[in-house]
Amino acid sequence: MDFSVDPEFQAKLEWMNTFVRQEVEVLDLLFPHGGAQFDVHNEKSRAMLRPLQDKVREQGLWACHLTPELGGKGYGQLKLALMNEIIGRASWAPVVFGCAAPDTGNAEILAMFGTDEQKERYLQPLLDGEIVSTYAMTEPQAGADPKEFTCKAWREGDEWVIEGEKWYASNARFASFLIVMAITEPDAAPHERLSMFIVPIETPGIEIIRNVAGMNDTEEDAIHAYLRFDQVRVPLDAMLGGSGQGFKVAQARLGGGRIHHAMRVVGQCQRALEMMLERAVSRRTQGRQLGDHQFVKGMIADSAIELEEYRLLVLKAAWTIDTQPHGAARMLIGMAKVAMAKVYHDIVQRAVHLHGALGTTHETPLAKMWMGVPMLAVADGPTEVHKVQVANALLKTAAPAPGLFPTEHIPTKRTAALHKHDAALGLSD
Repeated sequence: MDFSVDPEFQAKLEWMNTFVRQEVEVLDLLFPHGGAQFDVHNEKSRAMLRPLQDKVREQGLWACHLTPELGGKGYGQLKLALMNEIIGRASWAPVVFGCAAPDTGNAEILAMFGTDEQKERYLQPLLDGEIVSTYAMTEPQAGADPKEFTCKAWREGDEWVIEGEKWYASNARFASFLIVMAITEPDAAPHERLSMFIVPIETPGIEIIRNVAGMNDTEEDAIHAYLRFDQVRVPLDAMLGGSGQGFKVAQARLGGGRIHHAMRVVGQCQRALEMMLERAVSRRTQGRQLGDHQFVKGMIADSAIELEEYRLLVLKAAWTIDTQPHGAARMLIGMAKVAMAKVYHDIVQRAVHLHGALGTTHETPLAKMWMGVPMLAVADGPTEVHKVQVANALLKTAAPAPGLFPTEHIPTKRTAALHKHDAALGLSD
């Protein structure tokens, strides 16, 4: 495995690192509230955002997750991993670099399944950063389990009619359109029941019951919508993919999102570790610097080791996506998803502790990081689901022991070894 990059791209990474630290992190300070980066109608934030986006475009780093036919560089996942480590440092960075979720995944779906008219109306403005979108999949009674979904759609003449509710549909209050998953084949197998639809936000019958605030948001800043679709009508070509193919479309979309989340968490953990190191050499207690105390050294060492292990797992997953057949990285992506929340939790918790009372306030980024931990454990599928998938993949490679005892049973193996080498040991007649 080779995680190295060419000198030209390394120079791009170094530019990104300086740019994000010096110019992008400023937006987090000036516009810190939930979803602010997705509000395309905020003239003050957009006035500061657009020049930064132009600088990114000048460097050839805009929307690098895209394939060349969509205007991207066609970078593989390894390069994207190294980029996303830097982008992960700031909440505004994905918007600055044209790679914010859920717009990235929605753009992929539109590119694969949208009509020419839909691509012109929605895809190009989305790629240009002029509009934002929403992915409406999860439901209040079902979470992310598609087997428990009830939102449905049926055909009436030359229209599809959508009826039901969706939960935690991020950015709906700012979105120009939604991509909605609904049941169209109720009698089919669970993975063939669902379909995807593109729905303009102004379509009659769409109701935002309420916007739900995350742990780090006020009610005023809430962006995760609880939606109701009351006889929402869309044309037949609003379906993205064939009827019953929604699950396959969703899985293709979510795989990339999961590994990109993992990449950005590396950047967050690196930032927390940097804060720990600075604190350790800046403060004194019991007559010594914090960094001179053995407990503090242990916290720093544990954090650095865990981060390096996790980063290598993410890079291996990215390298596998780039170099191996489709699907070969599925288990590694699941491993990275499982490890993500725990590594983030442990490193941020130590950083908070090392900062004492200051670490528990909103006067450092640590509080926002800490409150992001639970989200990472449930976003794009709960941790437990991915643990089961990882275990299932491993169990498929296992075979039962050929006899009464395990293959590593020492008495049995010793008997076989003695039988094989009895002449050399002078045991044969």
